[in-house]
Amino acid sequence: MDYGISKKDREWIAELRAKLEKKLRSECVRCANIIPNELNENGCYEDTENVFWWTNGFWAGMLWQMYSATEDELFKETARFTEERMDKALELFEGLDHDTGFMFLHSAVADYRLTGDKDAYRRGMHAATILAGRFNPLGGYIRAWNPAYDTVNGTLGLFIVDCMMNLPLLFWAHKETGDPRFMAIAKAHADKTLELTLRADGSSNHKVVCDPNTGEFISAPAGQGYASGSSWSRGQSWAIYGMALAAKYTGEQKYLDAAKRTAHYFLACAADTDYLPLADFRAPSEPVVYDTTAGMCAVCGLLEISQQVGEYEKSLYVNGALKLLRALTDRFCSWDPEKDGITDHCTRAYDDGRHIHIIYGDYFLTEAILRLSGEGFEIW
Repeated sequence: MDYGISKKDREWIAELRAKLEKKLRSECVRCANIIPNELNENGCYEDTENVFWWTNGFWAGMLWQMYSATEDELFKETARFTEERMDKALELFEGLDHDTGFMFLHSAVADYRLTGDKDAYRRGMHAATILAGRFNPLGGYIRAWNPAYDTVNGTLGLFIVDCMMNLPLLFWAHKETGDPRFMAIAKAHADKTLELTLRADGSSNHKVVCDPNTGEFISAPAGQGYASGSSWSRGQSWAIYGMALAAKYTGEQKYLDAAKRTAHYFLACAADTDYLPLADFRAPSEPVVYDTTAGMCAVCGLLEISQQVGEYEKSLYVNGALKLLRALTDRFCSWDPEKDGITDHCTRAYDDGRHIHIIYGDYFLTEAILRLSGEGFEIW
């Protein structure tokens, strides 16, 4: 992909690219027999013991990105460990939810796309079928969490903006099989998100609760942001990238327009803090809570938008992505190959897990760097 960046920016990306490969090679050696999740007090990755954990695919996703760029078997074999271990999740089934896309698109589907592996294809199609099975045809949305997540209010009518980033698993299944159900479900959910999750000013709700029998709107309760009606920045980035991907696979302008509207809102808010995104754009000025994951995901979303707009509009999104990436890598990244994890100042939720390392911050950083170096693999 051609992003039209300057020679100076290409040299900077090349430097990041070299540091990234060195770091991930070192981590592969240390993490060959685990699925990395959080860092312990010694700065080392701990294994993800929960096979259903929604972030389990991101480590494999980073490695498949690097395998695509280098064709080094180290990355392929380490990624396969994650994929094979997650077979247990498909077998047990009950712990899987809307994040089946995050889990298997970056592991099994990436494997199949790059190697043609038949077991990887089986895993990917199994996961896509499970995700499609969460669609509520009465309400027109993909249900988010399972009952165990909220035993008080229930989750039958709940969907969240994060769901948009799982739809590419359905788009892939449609492309592979020609089965129109996968595309219809993905579009119906995207339309429901346009109707009830995204706001007119470009901001987004995190959670939406509907009547599961009719799809009628009930409420937009507080989620991982500051409060109901606030603007959780990672939710904004899910919307940017998720809607851009929906536009890519459907060719429908309404999704691209939504991605652009949300991108403009995100960039305006991030510019106010020197392109270091806050965890919530509508929260008190103190304490200052950043979220690197929101910025890294937004970078990838902006680059995706840039590939779908005209020549004279493209630079707005590329330059916005570069400003975010430069600010975040200058301030909130560690490249020491002897230590695990790259991104810091990630925030799980406004009131929980502030300024920690989170694995998907590293995934979106990896994707962004390889996109800009011309080696990106379209994992979504």
